[in-house]
Amino acid sequence: MKEELKKRTKAFAVSIIKMTETLPRRNSTIPVSNQIIRSSTSVGANYRAALRGRSKADFIAKLGIVVEESDETLYWLEIIVESELANKDQIAPLWKEGNELTSIFVKMLKTAKSNSKKM
Repeated sequence: MKEELKKRTKAFAVSIIKMTETLPRRNSTIPVSNQIIRSSTSVGANYRAALRGRSKADFIAKLGIVVEESDETLYWLEIIVESELANKDQIAPLWKEGNELTSIFVKMLKTAKSNSKKM
């Protein structure tokens, strides 16, 4: 599961980067592209950092960042669609994967928090 999530989060970030390259070149596109690239690449980077956490508390804290960044990426996808920088069909696969990853990490975070209370 860990290796699969490492691969999925990296593939997700790469897909987001590639998608931003297809966006129209406008002044508004630059900050949106920068933000979504930052948040999407942060998902995988922080997940890897969480796996190398020095303690259960460190793991939970870093996993919380993963959830925040994953949700932020979904926000930027909404902005891209609603501002008509890309159509919904182009974004749909990224939206689906982003939602799945967010759900996985939310469940992982809840489980980790629950397990740490039992100790």
